[in-house]
Amino acid sequence: MKSLLPLLKLRIRPLGSLLASRPEPEPVLPLKTPLLRRRPRPGPEEPPAMLSIACPDPTAEDNVRDHYLQRGQRMVRQEDWDALSDMIREADSQRQLTPGFMPVAELLAYGARSDVILAAEHALLDGKPAKDAPLLAGIEALEHVLAERSDDHVIGAIVAQAHMDIGWAWRGTGWDAEVPQRNRAAFAAHFDRARDIVDDYKDRKKDSPLLAGTGCALLANAAQGEHRVADHYETLIDLNPANPRSMRALGNHLLPRWFGSYGELELEARRTAARTESLWGAGGYTWVQFDAIACDDQACANLDVDFFIEGLHDILERRPNAYTANLLAAYCANSVGQAFSGNDQADQNRVHIAECAHDIVRDHLTELHPMIWAHAAQGFDNNLRVRSPARFAASGREDAMRIITSLFSREIAAGHRIVFTETGPQAMPA
Repeated sequence: MKSLLPLLKLRIRPLGSLLASRPEPEPVLPLKTPLLRRRPRPGPEEPPAMLSIACPDPTAEDNVRDHYLQRGQRMVRQEDWDALSDMIREADSQRQLTPGFMPVAELLAYGARSDVILAAEHALLDGKPAKDAPLLAGIEALEHVLAERSDDHVIGAIVAQAHMDIGWAWRGTGWDAEVPQRNRAAFAAHFDRARDIVDDYKDRKKDSPLLAGTGCALLANAAQGEHRVADHYETLIDLNPANPRSMRALGNHLLPRWFGSYGELELEARRTAARTESLWGAGGYTWVQFDAIACDDQACANLDVDFFIEGLHDILERRPNAYTANLLAAYCANSVGQAFSGNDQADQNRVHIAECAHDIVRDHLTELHPMIWAHAAQGFDNNLRVRSPARFAASGREDAMRIITSLFSREIAAGHRIVFTETGPQAMPA
């Protein structure tokens, strides 16, 4: 198989000059989207000992995810590609999800490409690789595997996703004006190759959530007029409506900062709720709006807040587990409840959503998942780089303990100690 170098050179300067020089940064343009500010954190009103809640490390969800990630990684290291492909295909066809709604096929696929991705991310940690960094060695090895199994859409999805992950490592998560031209060109080159791969399996998208999800991920570098975001995500959601992550991604990509409008966001949230009502009740509306209103002031102001809150209750009723309780409690109390913008309608809606944390914690929370609370404080940014997981989790635990303590301030002031049991919180004499 031909080297990838000629392919990437079509979109990037010759590799020698690419790795040897760093262009001057381009001027940063002012942001058009209003920034949400975090309220100052008050100190705890009561000693932490007044609140007792189990904090498993790792959680049951962590154990399940690690199992599949490590399995995918181990099988690739053993070059057992055929067995891995069969396993991913089975998980994909059965729509297998972890208790935290993560597709098992996606976990196995990420484990399969994780060594290549981590090496590229390490080389690009500072935005510019060293002169002798073997940036293409890992992806070329995957391309050779694909060349030997060109009719296998599972292998195609893994390699396409690897190209996109490396593309994001080049680009980072900043605004376009902040990203050097060299890095944007590398991002586009890897996405172009990923698109070529996915196009070879167009007919398989109709029955493979893994491949349909890979196609949706390509929208990040789609040309104007090629998006059809709602159509792409409608196919993916209908393939596996039990997976809310695709609904959350749809809502985010329908924001004006991406490919949609506020009108489209509201319309597709309601359409999704109608199509998934038998499974989620009103929860489809909530999932589509979930990330959009957390990061966009106007989207939050436009929200049908009663419908959204109804969806929160429906989600908890249909998925009553520790992961869901932590996710929704952290979202209401931290992602939304600790943000304000000065937009009266948006902030009023945030207050109503934040009030839901009270019932979620009292009626559904039995244990604490600090990493969820830490990610909630950062707006559930999938591209967030966490340099110290221990410190990151500790910040989440600190947030959670402060917020949960405040929800029981009346009982604590009366001299009670709050102990969370398998059936929920109990007020006991201190």
